[in-house]
Amino acid sequence: MWKYCLILFGLFCSLLSAPAPTIADDADLSRLVPDIIHQHVMPGYQRLAADSAALSSVIKANCPDNLPAIKEAYNKAFDAWMLVSHLRFGPSEQNDRAFALAFWPDTRGFTPKTLASLLRANDPVIHDGQKFKAVSIAARGFYPMEFLLYDKQFTNRPDPNLCALMDVMATDIADNGAAILKDWQDGYAELMIKADNDIYRGPDEAVRQLYTALTTGLQFTAQTRLGRPMGSFVKPRPSRAEARRSGRSLRHVQLSLAANRQLASLLSGGDEDIDMGFERAIRIAEDLDDPAFAAVGTVQGRIRAEALQGAITFTNDLLAEYLAPRLGISAGFNALDGD
Repeated sequence: MWKYCLILFGLFCSLLSAPAPTIADDADLSRLVPDIIHQHVMPGYQRLAADSAALSSVIKANCPDNLPAIKEAYNKAFDAWMLVSHLRFGPSEQNDRAFALAFWPDTRGFTPKTLASLLRANDPVIHDGQKFKAVSIAARGFYPMEFLLYDKQFTNRPDPNLCALMDVMATDIADNGAAILKDWQDGYAELMIKADNDIYRGPDEAVRQLYTALTTGLQFTAQTRLGRPMGSFVKPRPSRAEARRSGRSLRHVQLSLAANRQLASLLSGGDEDIDMGFERAIRIAEDLDDPAFAAVGTVQGRIRAEALQGAITFTNDLLAEYLAPRLGISAGFNALDGD
């Protein structure tokens, strides 16, 4: 228990002892953007497009006889999404692609109800990829596929149309992954790099967009990925953990931290103090050993989850205090509302 308290205390000391920020002019904003796009954004979306296409192919070739192969491909593609899930702007927001890939949290439980309805009625959209794109986002993307692969409601009594639904769902995932990548390749990357247009009127606006993605990603991980299953001390909610059925809840935190760590490093020029914040958060996550956050209902489990949440929040505070000014972003800037 004291181990995690000491780690949080160390993070607090890092905030106090970090070097004073340099002025925004010292940051070569025009060079930051292409570096981030070519080293972080494009490789991430290339991975997503490739792994999503592979998932679609594996389902076509292996359903229903080889579920282990399908699950392996599914988890690899889901990993690829998690590594770009913080980049919620531009092509990923076009046509609600990000929501179609990852609708979570589903606070009203629409996903299992929608899936059951589609299967029960043998809805024609199950067999038509184009029509499936008009289906509720509750039935599209990685989270509904998790239900089909891991939830007893669907695995204990396999439906004859289950493979058809997974096939059209995987095709939809692959199409969205490919469309996002294509839009980046066909103009959005250049739009952001040149930053002389109606979307980005200068390098500072492009950098602000990337900083927003970074800090919003960290906030979502701390407040939602961890906050939802933690609930309150008297009423923990482990059943609300993200992707708990497939045991991916903690993995999502780890992947998100790794992706945001790379983005922060590129934005900060490899600042060691900022990287130390990520290192400590990642170390706590690696030591947690609670894949689906099932232990948040115990005192020890909650303390560890709170330590991880606190480490992520401290890291985000470090960014606001020392990175934002160097990028010309005001202290009152709020990543969640863009102010």
